Amino acid sequence: MQWLNQLERKFGNYAIPNLMTILVFGMALVFLLDTFTAANPNYEYYLTDLLYFDRAAIMQGQVWRIVTFLFLPPDSSPLFVVFALYFYWLIGKSLEHQWGSFRFNVYYFIGVIGTIIGGIITGMTTNTYLNLSLFLAFAMLFPNFEVLLFFFIPVKIKFLGMLDGALLLFSLILGTVPEKIAILVSVLNFILFFGKDLINKIKMALRRKKQQKQNHWWKDDQNNPWKK
Repeated sequence: MQWLNQLERKFGNYAIPNLMTILVFGMALVFLLDTFTAANPNYEYYLTDLLYFDRAAIMQGQVWRIVTFLFLPPDSSPLFVVFALYFYWLIGKSLEHQWGSFRFNVYYFIGVIGTIIGGIITGMTTNTYLNLSLFLAFAMLFPNFEVLLFFFIPVKIKFLGMLDGALLLFSLILGTVPEKIAILVSVLNFILFFGKDLINKIKMALRRKKQQKQNHWWKDDQNNPWKK
């Protein structure tokens, strides 16, 4: 991508190295602090209450929410959170190693900007689809990487990527307007980086399928006794 090469030549020195490590560390810290808060009955508010994206609160002066929502961990059980944070870190480090710090920064922050714009339009947003865009990029670049589904079923990451892509498409078609906006703006980075490759892969798959049908018809025609 020529535009990306030009950006890297001009601004490559400003890249943030180990960006995903910083983000995962922040998520882990928020999760731990909220866990300690939940264990104390005297506290009624959690740290996440001050960090999530809320347009109304931002307009009232809580401008930190424009950024702090990026550090919110998944809302799930401790075991799943540990697994998810490790997986986020693995994905981010792999992408940064493959692309370099600058290109990974560009990919992530395009998604961030899109997510913030979506939040300003709809009033609320999360980092869920943004993190999912990292997963989709990982599935595109490392399709044969295997993960243990339910901790014992080996599955190639490309199949999970296809499943998530199908779920995103399903939500995009049948979801509410805020959900549609959130999905589109959050995966803008994925579309910019991989849209052309996806179109080419679809064209190749259709061309291959057409060729297989033609070969099948030719074989049937050759084996037809009435043609002899």
